[in-house]
Amino acid sequence: MAAGEKKSILNLPLKIILTQEGSTFFIRQNKKLLKFKLADNVEEYGISLDEFTPATIQRLLLIDYISKIEISKPEFVTSRQETMDLSKLIVYSVLYRQYDEYIFHRILSSDVIKKWNRLNPANIIDEKTHINDGFLRSVLKKNEKIIFEAKQEILSPLYTFINKNTSLLPEEKNIQLLLSEKFMNNLRPFTWFIITKFRDADGFDTILRTIRASLTEYMDKAKIAEYISLMLMELVINAENANLRKEVREMYRGTVDPSTVMFDPNIRKKVIAELERKRELVFVSWKLGGGSTSIGTQGKLQITLYNREEQSETVREAINDKKNADLKKKSLIDFYREIPEGGEDTSLGMYYISYLSEACEKVNVRFESMANQFRDSDLTVINLTFMF
Repeated sequence: MAAGEKKSILNLPLKIILTQEGSTFFIRQNKKLLKFKLADNVEEYGISLDEFTPATIQRLLLIDYISKIEISKPEFVTSRQETMDLSKLIVYSVLYRQYDEYIFHRILSSDVIKKWNRLNPANIIDEKTHINDGFLRSVLKKNEKIIFEAKQEILSPLYTFINKNTSLLPEEKNIQLLLSEKFMNNLRPFTWFIITKFRDADGFDTILRTIRASLTEYMDKAKIAEYISLMLMELVINAENANLRKEVREMYRGTVDPSTVMFDPNIRKKVIAELERKRELVFVSWKLGGGSTSIGTQGKLQITLYNREEQSETVREAINDKKNADLKKKSLIDFYREIPEGGEDTSLGMYYISYLSEACEKVNVRFESMANQFRDSDLTVINLTFMF
């Protein structure tokens, strides 16, 4: 899913938890907010969607209207591609936002802006500078040619490098070209206003070089979106299969081999329907770091997988009690190693963890994983945390 947009509509049951800004916006649009009890037993307000366009969700993410997204299903195999696409869309959105924030602050700290602020103390340009939206739009409209030329100057060397890269297939080259443009197009309007205003200033070329060099770094970071989606699906399918096998044992009382559910469509359909009825689902949530007001957490993304019975009071107490003595923490590697023999084939999961860790380290993305298990309730909570 290049740059988070490939399919025009994704069919997934989303619970979208809104930020304060997001809640205010939807309330003003006369949209009634729903009260959700999420997998971690916390009650929050938001909206629900059964289908959505990737562009709409990405737009809400980029303007910091969404704090968390949760999906829950008895099985994800039939929604594998949609789930992976959603995961990649969220990762791309975090990176677009981080890149925008980083470039904005680099420009403000540039010699060009420092010189302007010294000479114009009554009209300094900094994080608090506010320009009327209508005026800003008119200036950018008037200077479309200058903005286009600046984008070309930034992207041209990157285009040449991508097109000459013999290790990339034509489709992969196209994806890289589109991704670079997405990063550019998601820079805030005020950044482009500054670029048009100081286009002919001494030292302006340094600003363009900074934008270009940083773009290359963030393009490299974007590569791990694919690895994250693969790792997540491996974890989700493992949890799903564990639930299916458990339910086969309860429904058929030893008369049917639990592994039958993997290849017998009739049994699988009955088991999934029963899991749905009992609300024994697999939950996945993406929690985004705070916006510009949350210092140090803007680039944080936490993906959490819960495998539990929704109605289990034991589970609720276990999740809420952070000091619960029955909590067993382990690394994700240890979690895979301790899956009982005869369960899932863990080799693929181990491979993805190793690959993801290595990929994150190469592009300076901090990655931590933890599997928490509550023995009394058979609850497993897996956290994947990324700091971009």
